[in-house]
Amino acid sequence: MIIDCHGHFTTAPKALEIWRQRQIAGLTAPELAPSVSDLQISDDALCEAIEGNQLRLMRERGADLTIFSPRASFMAHHIGNFETSATWAAICNLLCHRVSELFPDHFVGAAMLPQSPGVDTRSCVAELERCVLEYGFVGVNLNPDPSGGHWTSPPLSDPYWFPLYEKMVELDVPAMIHVSTSCNACFHTTGAHYLNADTTAFMQVLTSDLFQRFPTLKFVIPHGGGAVPYHWGRFRGLAQELKLPPLQEHLLNNVFFDTCVYHQPGIDLLTHVIPVRNVLFASEMIGAVRGIDPETGHYYDDTRRYIDQAALSAEERHLIYEGNARRIYTRLDARLKARGL
Repeated sequence: MIIDCHGHFTTAPKALEIWRQRQIAGLTAPELAPSVSDLQISDDALCEAIEGNQLRLMRERGADLTIFSPRASFMAHHIGNFETSATWAAICNLLCHRVSELFPDHFVGAAMLPQSPGVDTRSCVAELERCVLEYGFVGVNLNPDPSGGHWTSPPLSDPYWFPLYEKMVELDVPAMIHVSTSCNACFHTTGAHYLNADTTAFMQVLTSDLFQRFPTLKFVIPHGGGAVPYHWGRFRGLAQELKLPPLQEHLLNNVFFDTCVYHQPGIDLLTHVIPVRNVLFASEMIGAVRGIDPETGHYYDDTRRYIDQAALSAEERHLIYEGNARRIYTRLDARLKARGL
Protein backbone atom coordinates (compact mmCIF):
# COMPACT_ATOMS: atom_id res chain seq x y z
CA MET A 1 0.00 0.00 0.00
CA ILE A 2 1.24 3.49 -0.85
CA ILE A 3 0.11 6.03 1.74
CA ASP A 4 0.50 9.74 1.02
CA CYS A 5 0.67 11.46 4.41
CA HIS A 6 0.33 15.01 3.06
CA GLY A 7 -2.69 16.01 1.02
CA HIS A 8 -4.83 19.17 1.15
CA PHE A 9 -8.26 19.92 -0.28
CA THR A 10 -6.89 22.51 -2.68
CA THR A 11 -9.60 21.79 -5.22
CA ALA A 12 -12.64 22.45 -3.02
CA PRO A 13 -15.68 23.83 -4.86
CA LYS A 14 -15.59 27.59 -5.49
CA ALA A 15 -18.51 28.05 -3.09
CA LEU A 16 -16.12 27.51 -0.17
CA GLU A 17 -13.85 30.39 -1.19
CA ILE A 18 -16.85 32.66 -1.81
CA TRP A 19 -18.19 31.88 1.67
CA ARG A 20 -14.79 32.66 3.18
CA GLN A 21 -14.62 35.99 1.35
CA ARG A 22 -18.01 36.88 2.80
CA GLN A 23 -16.85 35.85 6.27
CA ILE A 24 -13.82 38.13 5.99
CA ALA A 25 -15.94 41.00 4.66
CA GLY A 26 -18.24 40.54 7.65
CA LEU A 27 -15.41 41.34 10.06
CA THR A 28 -15.71 45.01 9.14
CA ALA A 29 -19.28 45.00 7.84
CA PRO A 30 -21.30 42.61 10.02
CA GLU A 31 -24.32 42.85 7.74
CA LEU A 32 -22.29 41.02 5.06
CA ALA A 33 -21.36 38.09 7.29
CA PRO A 34 -22.73 34.72 6.10
CA SER A 35 -24.27 32.05 8.26
CA VAL A 36 -22.87 28.52 8.22
CA SER A 37 -26.05 27.33 6.55
CA ASP A 38 -25.39 29.69 3.63
CA LEU A 39 -22.66 27.32 2.45
CA GLN A 40 -24.28 24.64 0.32
CA ILE A 41 -21.95 22.09 -1.28
CA SER A 42 -23.53 18.87 -2.53
CA ASP A 43 -21.98 15.41 -2.49
CA ASP A 44 -21.97 15.56 -6.28
CA ALA A 45 -19.89 18.74 -6.17
CA LEU A 46 -17.43 17.13 -3.76
CA CYS A 47 -17.16 14.04 -5.95
CA GLU A 48 -16.48 16.19 -8.99
CA ALA A 49 -13.80 18.14 -7.11
CA ILE A 50 -12.03 14.95 -6.01
CA GLU A 51 -12.53 12.53 -8.90
CA GLY A 52 -11.15 14.85 -11.55
CA ASN A 53 -8.20 15.98 -9.46
CA GLN A 54 -6.67 14.20 -6.45
CA LEU A 55 -8.20 10.80 -7.09
CA ARG A 56 -7.36 10.88 -10.79
CA LEU A 57 -3.72 11.66 -10.05
CA MET A 58 -3.53 9.08 -7.27
CA ARG A 59 -4.66 6.43 -9.73
CA GLU A 60 -2.31 7.63 -12.45
CA ARG A 61 0.68 7.73 -10.09
CA GLY A 62 -0.11 4.59 -8.13
CA ALA A 63 -0.97 5.97 -4.68
CA ASP A 64 -3.64 4.22 -2.63
CA LEU A 65 -4.56 6.40 0.33
CA THR A 66 -4.10 10.08 1.23
CA ILE A 67 -4.20 11.68 4.67
CA PHE A 68 -6.33 14.63 3.70
CA SER A 69 -6.65 18.00 5.43
CA PRO A 70 -8.03 21.45 4.61
CA ARG A 71 -6.03 23.68 2.30
CA ALA A 72 -3.07 24.95 4.32
CA SER A 73 -2.82 28.41 2.78
CA PHE A 74 -6.54 28.94 3.46
CA MET A 75 -6.22 28.32 7.21
CA ALA A 76 -5.09 31.96 7.61
CA HIS A 77 -5.28 31.94 11.38
CA HIS A 78 -4.25 35.59 11.51
CA ILE A 79 -7.63 36.69 10.13
CA GLY A 80 -10.29 37.77 12.61
CA ASN A 81 -10.45 36.26 16.08
CA PHE A 82 -10.95 32.86 17.63
CA GLU A 83 -14.61 32.73 16.65
CA THR A 84 -13.64 33.44 13.04
CA SER A 85 -11.15 30.59 13.06
CA ALA A 86 -13.44 28.22 14.96
CA THR A 87 -16.22 28.58 12.41
CA TRP A 88 -13.85 28.34 9.45
CA ALA A 89 -12.02 25.29 10.84
CA ALA A 90 -15.28 23.47 11.56
CA ILE A 91 -16.52 24.05 8.01
CA CYS A 92 -13.26 22.95 6.38
CA ASN A 93 -12.89 19.88 8.59
CA LEU A 94 -16.44 18.81 7.86
CA LEU A 95 -15.78 18.97 4.12
CA CYS A 96 -12.70 16.75 4.50
CA HIS A 97 -14.75 14.35 6.61
CA ARG A 98 -17.39 14.21 3.89
CA VAL A 99 -14.68 13.43 1.32
CA SER A 100 -13.43 10.59 3.53
CA GLU A 101 -16.98 9.24 3.78
CA LEU A 102 -17.52 9.45 0.03
CA PHE A 103 -14.15 7.84 -0.76
CA PRO A 104 -13.30 5.72 2.31
CA ASP A 105 -10.78 3.57 0.44
CA HIS A 106 -8.73 6.56 -0.65
CA PHE A 107 -8.96 9.40 1.90
CA VAL A 108 -8.77 9.76 5.68
CA GLY A 109 -8.88 13.10 7.46
CA ALA A 110 -6.40 15.24 9.35
CA ALA A 111 -7.72 18.21 11.28
CA MET A 112 -7.25 21.94 10.90
CA LEU A 113 -7.24 23.66 14.28
CA PRO A 114 -9.09 26.89 15.13
CA GLN A 115 -5.90 28.65 16.15
CA SER A 116 -5.78 32.40 16.65
CA PRO A 117 -2.79 34.58 17.63
CA GLY A 118 -2.43 34.96 21.38
CA VAL A 119 -5.41 32.73 22.20
CA ASP A 120 -5.03 29.94 24.74
CA THR A 121 -4.44 26.66 22.88
CA ARG A 122 -7.02 24.96 25.10
CA SER A 123 -9.54 26.60 22.78
CA CYS A 124 -8.48 24.14 20.05
CA VAL A 125 -9.05 20.97 22.04
CA ALA A 126 -12.79 20.60 21.38
CA GLU A 127 -12.36 20.72 17.59
CA LEU A 128 -9.47 18.26 17.78
CA GLU A 129 -11.57 15.86 19.85
CA ARG A 130 -14.50 16.14 17.47
CA CYS A 131 -12.36 15.45 14.43
CA VAL A 132 -10.66 12.43 15.97
CA LEU A 133 -13.48 10.90 17.98
CA GLU A 134 -16.47 11.71 15.74
CA TYR A 135 -14.96 12.03 12.26
CA GLY A 136 -12.25 9.37 12.62
CA PHE A 137 -9.39 11.70 11.68
CA VAL A 138 -5.92 10.27 12.24
CA GLY A 139 -3.78 13.40 12.55
CA VAL A 140 -3.76 17.16 12.94
CA ASN A 141 -2.05 20.14 11.31
CA LEU A 142 -0.41 22.43 13.85
CA ASN A 143 0.52 25.96 12.79
CA PRO A 144 3.56 27.17 14.77
CA ASP A 145 2.97 30.74 13.53
CA PRO A 146 -0.71 31.74 13.61
CA SER A 147 0.33 35.36 13.02
CA GLY A 148 1.02 34.62 9.34
CA GLY A 149 4.74 35.31 9.05
CA HIS A 150 5.40 37.57 12.03
CA TRP A 151 6.18 34.78 14.54
CA THR A 152 4.46 36.29 17.57
CA SER A 153 3.70 32.95 19.24
CA PRO A 154 6.07 31.23 21.68
CA PRO A 155 8.31 28.44 20.34
CA LEU A 156 6.90 24.93 20.13
CA SER A 157 8.75 24.00 23.30
CA ASP A 158 6.86 26.58 25.37
CA PRO A 159 4.12 25.57 27.87
CA TYR A 160 1.73 27.63 25.74
CA TRP A 161 1.40 24.57 23.49
CA PHE A 162 1.21 21.93 26.22
CA PRO A 163 -2.62 21.65 26.40
CA LEU A 164 -2.63 20.61 22.75
CA TYR A 165 0.24 18.20 23.22
CA GLU A 166 -1.50 16.59 26.18
CA LYS A 167 -4.60 15.98 24.08
CA MET A 168 -2.56 14.73 21.12
CA VAL A 169 -0.80 12.25 23.38
CA GLU A 170 -4.10 11.16 24.92
CA LEU A 171 -5.66 10.63 21.48
CA ASP A 172 -2.41 9.26 20.02
CA VAL A 173 -2.40 11.47 16.94
CA PRO A 174 0.69 13.07 15.37
CA ALA A 175 0.86 16.68 14.28
CA MET A 176 2.14 17.83 10.94
CA ILE A 177 3.86 21.15 11.65
CA HIS A 178 2.41 23.28 8.87
CA VAL A 179 2.15 27.06 8.63
CA SER A 180 -0.46 28.86 6.57
CA THR A 181 -0.29 31.83 4.25
CA SER A 182 2.23 34.60 4.87
CA CYS A 183 0.97 38.15 5.28
CA ASN A 184 4.55 39.35 5.67
CA ALA A 185 5.85 40.67 2.33
CA CYS A 186 9.36 39.46 3.20
CA PHE A 187 8.31 35.82 3.04
CA HIS A 188 6.73 34.23 0.00
CA THR A 189 4.16 31.77 1.33
CA THR A 190 5.20 28.49 -0.29
CA GLY A 191 8.74 29.32 -1.38
CA ALA A 192 10.02 30.85 1.86
CA HIS A 193 7.53 30.84 4.76
CA TYR A 194 6.75 27.12 4.53
CA LEU A 195 10.39 26.06 4.32
CA ASN A 196 11.53 28.57 6.94
CA ALA A 197 8.89 27.23 9.30
CA ASP A 198 9.98 23.62 8.79
CA THR A 199 13.56 24.53 9.67
CA THR A 200 12.51 26.80 12.54
CA ALA A 201 10.27 24.15 14.09
CA PHE A 202 13.09 21.61 14.00
CA MET A 203 15.49 24.00 15.74
CA GLN A 204 12.88 24.91 18.36
CA VAL A 205 12.50 21.30 19.44
CA LEU A 206 16.23 20.60 19.12
CA THR A 207 17.01 23.25 21.74
CA SER A 208 14.42 21.95 24.20
CA ASP A 209 13.54 18.99 26.39
CA LEU A 210 10.10 18.72 24.80
CA PHE A 211 10.27 15.00 24.09
CA GLN A 212 11.51 14.24 27.57
CA ARG A 213 8.32 15.89 28.81
CA PHE A 214 6.17 14.22 26.14
CA PRO A 215 7.98 11.02 25.13
CA THR A 216 5.13 9.79 22.88
CA LEU A 217 4.48 13.11 21.14
CA LYS A 218 5.02 12.83 17.37
CA PHE A 219 5.72 15.60 14.86
CA VAL A 220 5.86 15.26 11.08
CA ILE A 221 7.88 18.09 9.54
CA PRO A 222 6.80 18.47 5.91
CA HIS A 223 8.57 19.46 2.70
CA GLY A 224 11.50 17.21 3.49
CA GLY A 225 12.25 19.18 6.65
CA GLY A 226 13.13 22.45 4.95
CA ALA A 227 16.87 22.98 5.33
CA VAL A 228 17.30 20.20 7.88
CA PRO A 229 18.74 17.38 5.73
CA TYR A 230 20.99 19.74 3.79
CA HIS A 231 22.43 21.14 7.03
CA TRP A 232 22.34 17.98 9.14
CA GLY A 233 25.99 18.48 10.12
CA ARG A 234 25.21 21.97 11.40
CA PHE A 235 22.35 20.68 13.54
CA ARG A 236 24.44 17.79 14.88
CA GLY A 237 27.24 20.21 15.69
CA LEU A 238 24.92 22.67 17.44
CA ALA A 239 23.43 19.88 19.53
CA GLN A 240 26.92 18.78 20.47
CA GLU A 241 27.93 22.31 21.51
CA LEU A 242 24.76 22.58 23.61
CA LYS A 243 25.70 19.32 25.39
CA LEU A 244 22.56 17.63 24.08
CA PRO A 245 22.29 13.94 23.26
CA PRO A 246 22.97 12.83 19.67
CA LEU A 247 20.06 13.76 17.42
CA GLN A 248 19.18 10.12 16.81
CA GLU A 249 18.43 9.81 20.51
CA HIS A 250 17.30 13.38 21.18
CA LEU A 251 14.76 13.83 18.37
CA LEU A 252 14.38 10.96 15.97
CA ASN A 253 12.02 8.90 18.09
CA ASN A 254 9.55 11.76 17.80
CA VAL A 255 10.31 13.79 14.66
CA PHE A 256 9.66 12.56 11.13
CA PHE A 257 9.97 14.04 7.65
CA ASP A 258 7.89 13.72 4.49
CA THR A 259 8.94 13.45 0.85
CA CYS A 260 7.40 16.66 -0.52
CA VAL A 261 10.72 17.41 -2.20
CA TYR A 262 10.37 18.01 -5.90
CA HIS A 263 13.51 16.74 -7.57
CA GLN A 264 15.55 13.54 -7.52
CA PRO A 265 18.73 14.96 -5.90
CA GLY A 266 16.64 16.31 -3.02
CA ILE A 267 15.02 12.93 -2.34
CA ASP A 268 18.39 11.22 -2.67
CA LEU A 269 19.83 13.56 -0.05
CA LEU A 270 16.85 13.16 2.29
CA THR A 271 16.93 9.37 2.22
CA HIS A 272 20.71 9.27 2.56
CA VAL A 273 21.00 11.69 5.49
CA ILE A 274 17.82 10.99 7.46
CA PRO A 275 17.23 7.41 8.66
CA VAL A 276 14.65 5.77 6.42
CA ARG A 277 12.52 4.88 9.45
CA ASN A 278 11.94 8.64 9.84
CA VAL A 279 10.79 9.32 6.26
CA LEU A 280 7.14 9.16 5.14
CA PHE A 281 5.90 9.23 1.58
CA ALA A 282 4.02 12.40 0.64
CA SER A 283 3.36 14.53 -2.42
CA GLU A 284 1.14 17.51 -1.45
CA MET A 285 -0.21 17.09 -4.96
CA ILE A 286 -2.06 19.95 -6.60
CA GLY A 287 -0.38 22.16 -4.05
CA ALA A 288 2.49 24.62 -4.13
CA VAL A 289 4.18 23.25 -7.26
CA ARG A 290 1.74 22.03 -9.91
CA GLY A 291 3.73 22.26 -13.14
CA ILE A 292 5.77 19.89 -15.27
CA ASP A 293 9.54 19.82 -14.90
CA PRO A 294 10.97 20.53 -18.40
CA GLU A 295 14.09 18.56 -17.49
CA THR A 296 12.15 15.33 -16.92
CA GLY A 297 8.79 15.82 -18.62
CA HIS A 298 7.02 14.78 -15.43
CA TYR A 299 5.12 16.71 -12.79
CA TYR A 300 7.32 18.06 -10.02
CA ASP A 301 4.93 16.73 -7.38
CA ASP A 302 4.90 13.17 -8.75
CA THR A 303 7.12 12.16 -5.84
CA ARG A 304 6.64 8.42 -6.22
CA ARG A 305 8.99 8.53 -9.21
CA TYR A 306 11.77 9.87 -7.00
CA ILE A 307 11.33 7.17 -4.35
CA ASP A 308 11.23 4.44 -6.99
CA GLN A 309 14.49 5.73 -8.50
CA ALA A 310 16.32 6.34 -5.22
CA ALA A 311 19.05 3.96 -4.04
CA LEU A 312 16.80 2.11 -1.59
CA SER A 313 16.15 -1.52 -0.82
CA ALA A 314 12.69 -3.04 -1.20
CA GLU A 315 12.37 -3.05 2.59
CA GLU A 316 13.30 0.63 2.80
CA ARG A 317 10.75 1.55 0.13
CA HIS A 318 8.10 -0.37 2.03
CA LEU A 319 8.87 1.66 5.16
CA ILE A 320 8.62 4.95 3.28
CA TYR A 321 5.48 4.00 1.38
CA GLU A 322 3.52 2.27 4.11
CA GLY A 323 5.32 0.96 7.18
CA ASN A 324 6.33 4.26 8.73
CA ALA A 325 2.92 5.86 8.21
CA ARG A 326 1.18 2.93 9.90
CA ARG A 327 3.63 3.03 12.80
CA ILE A 328 3.32 6.78 13.34
CA TYR A 329 -0.38 7.23 12.53
CA THR A 330 -1.62 4.49 14.84
CA ARG A 331 -5.27 5.34 14.29
CA LEU A 332 -4.76 4.90 10.57
CA ASP A 333 -3.14 1.52 11.18
CA ALA A 334 -6.09 0.43 13.33
CA ARG A 335 -8.51 1.59 10.64
CA LEU A 336 -6.69 -0.38 7.97
CA LYS A 337 -6.44 -3.49 10.13
CA ALA A 338 -10.19 -3.33 10.76
CA ARG A 339 -10.61 -3.60 6.99
CA GLY A 340 -8.21 -6.53 6.77
CA LEU A 341 -5.39 -4.47 5.27
